[in-house]
Amino acid sequence: MLIEQLYSGLTQLRCAKILAAAKRVRILVVGDVILDHFIWGRSTRISPEAPVPVVEIRSESYMLGGAANVARNLSSLGGRVKIFGIVGRDASADRLCQLLIDDAIDVSGLVRSAKCYTTTKTRIVAGQQQIARLDRETKSNLDWKVKQALHRRLEKAIALADAVIIADYNKGFITKKLLDTIKICSGEKVWLSLDPKPSRSINLQGLSLLTPNRREAFQLANLSDNSKHKNPLKDTQLLRVASKLMEALNPKILLITLSEHGILLCIRSHQPIHIPTVAKEVYDVSGAGDTVIASFTLAIAAGASPLEAALLSNHAAGLVVGKIGTATITPSELGRSINSFKTIYQGTAQSRASEFTF
Repeated sequence: MLIEQLYSGLTQLRCAKILAAAKRVRILVVGDVILDHFIWGRSTRISPEAPVPVVEIRSESYMLGGAANVARNLSSLGGRVKIFGIVGRDASADRLCQLLIDDAIDVSGLVRSAKCYTTTKTRIVAGQQQIARLDRETKSNLDWKVKQALHRRLEKAIALADAVIIADYNKGFITKKLLDTIKICSGEKVWLSLDPKPSRSINLQGLSLLTPNRREAFQLANLSDNSKHKNPLKDTQLLRVASKLMEALNPKILLITLSEHGILLCIRSHQPIHIPTVAKEVYDVSGAGDTVIASFTLAIAAGASPLEAALLSNHAAGLVVGKIGTATITPSELGRSINSFKTIYQGTAQSRASEFTF
């Protein structure tokens, strides 16, 4: 499919209508909430105690990570978001909750437990170089009371939701039982999205949306990736993987992210569609997957078609990788990006056409 055909229906008015409708969408994010802690400094010498750099601390900062970053992406685009997860009874939980509240995210779905830490990733950065990362987390089964409290809150909230995003970062929160509970409560009326982790033994069948990257897709299909064809629609191995996952897992939509090659959109009973990347500059790819699943799910829940949602999420990802850190974008940024792209592309297409005019 040609670029002009891909974007033909996504007019400026249509894009504005989807983004306006997104402000009424209610989405639940269920998963591993993470607090990202950055220690910024400089290093000019090696420690005499051990062969490690001595970092002089200049500043510290905190950002939302994991499921919390997915929620932040949704809120930034105007969605009404409620987050569900487990945090500790510690200062990190207080800070994380405040950051969520600052981004207009409902934190009443978070359950505090004295038996676990709030997952925190501390990165020590000297200049532009990350020196070390320190992780504090608890990967253990939660006690029965905590699980019951969480399930009760979730069951009530699903009945009022338009969509649910399951954000699994392999920290132990997403279990087979929890996923089955979400599926049972949602039935067919609530859209369910998940970015799968191949190392997790949970039932991925029958979800609305799966968003693996290329490596994860091949791992899920249990196939080796020996092809690096630049055109995904001519990459026989990739197409085989997509077909196998659609047949085995039966999602409504499979969205395989392909880094600099864009996105492969697979819909039941349709041929795959390749959407090329629109990223102009890439500074930081961290969090791009969060942006894709958040923006796609929000667009679908706001009434977009699968193709429209894929185009919007592709532009959203192209914008965030041009920012440093786990960034987000606003509706106005997304609208301008699509309109600018269409204007530039149409001008280029007309210019090329004029070359063949006699």
